[in-house]
Amino acid sequence: MFTGMLHTHKLVVIIFLILAIIRFILMMSGNQKALDSFVKKFKVPDMIISTLFLLTGIYLSVYTGNKGMWLWVKIAAIVLTIVLAVIGYKKQNKLLVFLSVLCLVYVYGISETKSPVFKMENKSQAFENVSVDQLGQSIFESQCIVCHGADGKLGVSGAKDLTQSKLSAEERLNIIRNGKNSMIPYQKVLSEEQILAVAEYVETLK
Repeated sequence: MFTGMLHTHKLVVIIFLILAIIRFILMMSGNQKALDSFVKKFKVPDMIISTLFLLTGIYLSVYTGNKGMWLWVKIAAIVLTIVLAVIGYKKQNKLLVFLSVLCLVYVYGISETKSPVFKMENKSQAFENVSVDQLGQSIFESQCIVCHGADGKLGVSGAKDLTQSKLSAEERLNIIRNGKNSMIPYQKVLSEEQILAVAEYVETLK
């Protein structure tokens, strides 16, 4: 359910962003007649997309296991986007409309990186002093438990039940390195040794 909502939300956000950019371009061109015609023609689709944008976004915010600072910044930016867009188009203020589009792009960037500054923090140093035999478990409990749970069965944010995983060792490593769905890629967050340790620990949960 969560994964389906995530993919739906991403698609809706892209369409929403395209429509916003088109409206912005028409407004900046000064062609009010073309803008009015576009708004009128796409009024119903725009309402549907906007509703889906909010509903899927609310669902993902409620059921995500990763409720860090990035999420609250994202929510605040969405509210600001809506306020700027409503006032900007109502008063025909190009600057406010431009800022609303920038905020929307910023929201998209936060969603993709799970970071208010579009940069995933390198956490490899935090585990440098952990013994080799405890490394995988230590990282798992620090980074993965919120979605997978201590036993690997929690299933928050669309996380798979790790106790039932049929993935090969290479497939596990690939997902940890590159991420999947709502899971971030860890290749820039952890060292290769640490990624290997996590993959080995996950296998013990079966």
